[in-house]
Amino acid sequence: MQPYEYIKSFTDAYRNAEDLSAAEREYRCLAVQFPYVFDPIGDDDLFAGKLKAPEVGLWPEPLGGRGVCFHYDEKKFLRLIEENADGKGRELQAILSFWEKENTRKKIREAYPADIAGALPYDDVYYKESCVAFPLYRVVGIYLDYEKLLANGIGGLDGVIAGRLAKAETDGDSGAVLTLSFMRKELALFAEVCERYASQAESMAARAAGKRKKKWERLARTLRKISSGKPETLHEAMQLSSRYTLAAGSYNYGRMDDYLGGFLARDLESGVISKDEASEYIRSLWRLIAYRDSVFHGRVIIGGKGRRNEKTADAFALLAIEASKTVAETEPQLTLRVYEGMNEAVAEAALDCIALGRTYPMLLNDDVNIPAVANAFRVSEELAREYLPFGCGEYVLNHQSLGSPNGIINLLKALEVTIRNGFDALSGKKMGLALGRLEDFPTFESFYEAYKKQIGYYMEILARQEALEYEVVAKQAPFLLISALFDDCIERGVPVLSGGIRYLGGTVETYGNVNSANSLFAIKSLVYDKKVISPEELVKALDANFEGYEALRQKLLAAPKYGNDIDEVDGLAADFHQFVCEKARAQNEATGLHSYLVVVINNQANTQVGAYTLASADGRGAYDALANANSPAGGTDTQGATAMLNSLVKMDPSIHAGSVQNMKFSKTLVTEHRDLFRALLRTYFKQGGTQAMINVFNRGDLENAMREPEKYGNLIVRVGGFSARFVTLPKDVQTEILSRTLY
Repeated sequence: MQPYEYIKSFTDAYRNAEDLSAAEREYRCLAVQFPYVFDPIGDDDLFAGKLKAPEVGLWPEPLGGRGVCFHYDEKKFLRLIEENADGKGRELQAILSFWEKENTRKKIREAYPADIAGALPYDDVYYKESCVAFPLYRVVGIYLDYEKLLANGIGGLDGVIAGRLAKAETDGDSGAVLTLSFMRKELALFAEVCERYASQAESMAARAAGKRKKKWERLARTLRKISSGKPETLHEAMQLSSRYTLAAGSYNYGRMDDYLGGFLARDLESGVISKDEASEYIRSLWRLIAYRDSVFHGRVIIGGKGRRNEKTADAFALLAIEASKTVAETEPQLTLRVYEGMNEAVAEAALDCIALGRTYPMLLNDDVNIPAVANAFRVSEELAREYLPFGCGEYVLNHQSLGSPNGIINLLKALEVTIRNGFDALSGKKMGLALGRLEDFPTFESFYEAYKKQIGYYMEILARQEALEYEVVAKQAPFLLISALFDDCIERGVPVLSGGIRYLGGTVETYGNVNSANSLFAIKSLVYDKKVISPEELVKALDANFEGYEALRQKLLAAPKYGNDIDEVDGLAADFHQFVCEKARAQNEATGLHSYLVVVINNQANTQVGAYTLASADGRGAYDALANANSPAGGTDTQGATAMLNSLVKMDPSIHAGSVQNMKFSKTLVTEHRDLFRALLRTYFKQGGTQAMINVFNRGDLENAMREPEKYGNLIVRVGGFSARFVTLPKDVQTEILSRTLY
């Protein structure tokens, strides 16, 4: 199907379902979308699993374009309109106008009451507008129940749904009957995709010979099998789980070692495959995940407490780490959950991979995170064992919760407008609450309380926006393929966002945490305690970006900074962290969400929102990048790695839904002094460290890559919550990464 035909067919399917249920509309639209978006099998692929982003479509979060649920890609539309300067072009222009009004993001915006619309004036454009807070539009953090999928297969899962449907019909539960009936129809759509792929593989086999012929024949058999039957081999299990992930619109692949380890062990024991063949399977899957190019997603989780069979899971985990060594891509985001008493071979393999500069696996500390998640999400520790990070580091509970980060707050911008009586000097607009100018507050405590009030105002708005977004999206589409593999949607006969899911939560991304803490300390120390800078003089210096105020700036820069194990400043940072997290956490009752939690993560948004943030009281210049997540501001941690790590562990991990610690270590330390490096990490984790995202470089690599990018195309760096090839990043992001201390 060509783009014009697809766009017209998809739009017609949507329009013709105007008076039908959301479930039937979703089914009709997916019936058009599936044949179009699933790309053919490639010559080197061992699995069918390529996906392209459509010009208009239905996904929880689109691959390409912006939005949620029903969305469109304006750039692709305009390109097609330009290429078709005839009747087709005019028709495409009319369809574009239709989707500009009909997309789900716009419907969410139209549902905002006046106070939310006023506080969040811009939609998803935090990278080009000056504001304290922004809404985001997506449903992410989806981890499917792969155990259920693989134990039943498509046919068995359909049987489970059919049994529940029969009960709903007997009970006269019309809502459940509708939901479950179309859930079965969507499973049938998935089966059709598998059958089409099987036919393609058979055609490829007919034209091939030798090993290639056998490869295509095996793939065809696998695809025929999983279209209805239960998988029995590793190849079948990998194909079914990865294909279903794409069809459902998820970007993450769950505890892969746990649900595939048993298949690997049985195949190796029975001689179905060799270890080398299993490794080849995993490398092929890694390349398919990288092909999807989701940037912030593609999480594969290995390790951790709570797995059914650690021995078989660890065997898979070792092959997964080896694959990440040899497939030098930015995805999948391989994540290893570590814990006291884990398999040392897995831990050492992880360090070997990190030492190569792969940025993977990321390390998460179960010994701290499990009790922390239990407290933050208000669940038992047994359930908290099912915590999984997604995206840039946010936590959800495996196939039991959602927690889309659908809001952003720039805490440093909130401080900026607070000291100016609710006025944004950059845009010239009123912003937030007018609580007084800095000089109006007689004590630091009174000023700090005003700043907290400003943050609270925005936090309440963002939490309500999240709950409202879920409500609007639920009316637009039930996401039935997701619902089929989420607790307790089938049992309740209700879609995932309409009361089917066990725990529906929300999260808010916070930026500028560390800069705000350092600024608060400087204001407390220099303005209020020592009185060496007047409030009026400080604000004038910030307005002038320190031009003519260099001596004042040097005082601000010399003030103690978070990241050096100084209790006084770290204590204020921890208090500020506590307030922000608890203020968010308190919103669950007002919104009806099971949880609403802060995520102290980062992508390159610290650079992007920094570009709309004026100079700050920590000595940072106007428009410079903000500190990366929970890590010290670039270059301000001057007392060594141990001091930096000691500061990190002072932040309470039990009141949020994930935080990011990016660390840069020299290749010399990691390779030539492995015992010291290992001891450093173990001590950090033992003292309460939650997570480590580690970059390993030779000294001078980043500087050289900026000068001669053509020579460093394979240099991969951890930007924040995702990895990227360094030379592809904008210069301001490169500069921010370069500013981080290398140990």
